[in-house]
Amino acid sequence: MSRPLIISDCDEVLLHMVAHFRDWLGEEHKIDFAMDGDFGNALTRRETGDVVAQEEVWALLNGFFDTEMDSQQPIEGALDAIDTLSKDADVVILTNLLDKRQDRRKAQLLAHGLDARVFTNQGPKGPALRRIVDEYQPSRTIFIDDLPQHHQSARETFGKDITTLHLVGEPLIAPHIACAHKAGHADARIDDWASALPWLKDQLEKEPA
Repeated sequence: MSRPLIISDCDEVLLHMVAHFRDWLGEEHKIDFAMDGDFGNALTRRETGDVVAQEEVWALLNGFFDTEMDSQQPIEGALDAIDTLSKDADVVILTNLLDKRQDRRKAQLLAHGLDARVFTNQGPKGPALRRIVDEYQPSRTIFIDDLPQHHQSARETFGKDITTLHLVGEPLIAPHIACAHKAGHADARIDDWASALPWLKDQLEKEPA
């Protein structure tokens, strides 16, 4: 009989990203980061106060992942929780990074003690989730992500045939991220792993529909 499958995002679910990105921006680029509802307007030049243009924001993000992934540290409780869950389910990572960074992300997680298969993706995650589920044929599927648009994509792709947890483990941005649970696209919104783990274990123990 097939096992349950947990498909988890990485940044702001397992590893901090924005906090390290903020520090790097300030130290290396004299850019301040202040999240106030819109990531696209969160970066301003320290000397002028000008908002950094969207295309440069993407370039800076790519620069961060080119050189700074080793700075990323685990979110409290995340890796222990994944280790616990892996006793009863297969766990894979679905991360929105360029495909060329797949091996680097796997090595990054392995350095923190998490040996998991990594899938990279660009854009909405629903189609990528479908490909993973078609390969694994799990008894049930649980999807964990920090961004509401990916929960919407998952729900549009699977309907109720997937359990979804909206988890934003970075306090810098959590208050500014719209709730996928309230929007009807996630089964729960829990932003800390101490509370998320028992919820996830309960989902694994439920009889498949």
